[in-house]
Amino acid sequence: MRLNLPKSGRYVIAVSGGVDSVVLLDLLANTKRYELIVAHFDHGIRTDSGSDRRLTETLADQYHCKFIYEEGRLGAKSSEALCREARYNFLNRVVQETGSSALITAHHLDDRIETMIINLLRGTGRKGMSSLRETISVKRPLLGTEKQELIAYAHQHNLSWREDSTNADERYLRNIIRKRLQDKLSAADKQRLAAIIDDQEKINARLDQLILELIGGNQEGRLKRAIINSLPYNESKELIATWLRANNLLNFDHKTIERLTLAAKTKRPGVKMDIYKRTQMVITKEFLALKVNER
Repeated sequence: MRLNLPKSGRYVIAVSGGVDSVVLLDLLANTKRYELIVAHFDHGIRTDSGSDRRLTETLADQYHCKFIYEEGRLGAKSSEALCREARYNFLNRVVQETGSSALITAHHLDDRIETMIINLLRGTGRKGMSSLRETISVKRPLLGTEKQELIAYAHQHNLSWREDSTNADERYLRNIIRKRLQDKLSAADKQRLAAIIDDQEKINARLDQLILELIGGNQEGRLKRAIINSLPYNESKELIATWLRANNLLNFDHKTIERLTLAAKTKRPGVKMDIYKRTQMVITKEFLALKVNER
């Protein structure tokens, strides 16, 4: 099993009650290096989700960990994106309130490949190929470990876990990819795809550096229109996407980037384009600027 364990300290570990997070909890708790806070979010989608919470609370007690949970009550028709947003809002809040170093999740190699495929299908481009990775605030020790290795570990150590019935629901794109594609990949296929993701992550880092240099310091959140107009359409899209990320605007899709790029190249000064929520791109004669509207 390939592990990339974080340094010693206090961490919030997200535990759903499924085999992935149960194995991760067992691995981390048995190292005796961490003060772990077990965080469990009940989305409120399934009628039997209370059993997940009770199992997770039992495990937290077994490993002598503090247990924190929250009920989301999102409803059975909630989208995967809404569930993810609510879950991470809760988890990040627990990290802040407990003074923890970071959040630890049980995402593994199969998740990494699934996420890459989903992002490519959704048109997120080069960034989507390496979006599921470890960061300063989110540690993912299992990214090099296959799902089958986790299941084997759980059986070997007689661990208890619960299967989420929504994992069989093909209303969710991730489940379709898992059943119709991911399960047919060999271990060698997965390692080759992981290598591609690693290479793309390095390429992305270099491209982002070059694009930021082209932006020229990103003064006051502005971007010169002359740079946009000097580049072909596809390169302009990359530039605007990197500009938004440099200003901590992350929740955009490819349609938003296409809309903003077309406007940057064609619209007259004075036009304001909505990005999302209360943020707008304001077009002037010389610059693109960002504006947050007050409520």
